[in-house]
Amino acid sequence: MKNLMKGSFLCLLVFTLSAAVSAQESFLHNGVTAHRGNSSEFPENSMPAFVSALELGVDWIELDVFLSADGKVVVTHDKNLKRVSGVDMEIAAHTFDEISAVDITWDFRNRHQLSLKDSPKLTVPLLEDVLKLIVSQPKTRLSIQPKMDCVDEVFELIEKYQAAAWVGFNDANLDLMKKVKSNNSAVSVFWDRLPDTDIEKDIETARAFGFEALVIHYSGITAEKVRKVKEGGMEIGAWTVNDIGVMESLLELGVQRIYTDYPRELLKVKEVN
Repeated sequence: MKNLMKGSFLCLLVFTLSAAVSAQESFLHNGVTAHRGNSSEFPENSMPAFVSALELGVDWIELDVFLSADGKVVVTHDKNLKRVSGVDMEIAAHTFDEISAVDITWDFRNRHQLSLKDSPKLTVPLLEDVLKLIVSQPKTRLSIQPKMDCVDEVFELIEKYQAAAWVGFNDANLDLMKKVKSNNSAVSVFWDRLPDTDIEKDIETARAFGFEALVIHYSGITAEKVRKVKEGGMEIGAWTVNDIGVMESLLELGVQRIYTDYPRELLKVKEVN
């Protein structure tokens, strides 16, 4: 019986590793990151926004995570749900059950002048649910932005769903990004930088810790910065770009990755270019 169980475990391990390798070989590489999912057409950081981004064929989806009071890794951008829901609720002070009672479609519905029928209630997703969605397909990966120190908790979920091949991390917080690499050096880190960043210092730091990319606010992108980052052996990205003209200009400069709320439009721009 022990040998049978050991054999079953080894078969499962081989299957999981084979699936991860197959996924790595089939991942898209089109340079389009759907910022908080397809957040121009669906409420940001919602399951429909993530599903839509997958259907569009972006190569990365970006989302943000916090820990709830009961230790759940929840997907939302702000530490308080007031902006998206109209309800003054601090994530860290409430359980996931309490958070789940809040409608995160409120702001989207109001901005787009939609009825409740047109835009039904949605609740804050768990990262766990998004990971299950991501590992179910072989094309798109997930970039996780920890808005607090929850890197260890995120990696517990990554390991649970054998999702390491499907994920990366992005944030400006150097300590958190270093922590990602200490958990798993093979997981990609996209280090977010402000427009007035000291590019030479940032390249030196990023190379020292094995980061794969620098992602600079689009207003600070120059041809010189693009050249230096590439010469440093890293990818250069821009956040967050929603103007088509700016998208085109950045692509002309050689920017390899663009974070956008409008992934459908960026994909069209890249087809033309």
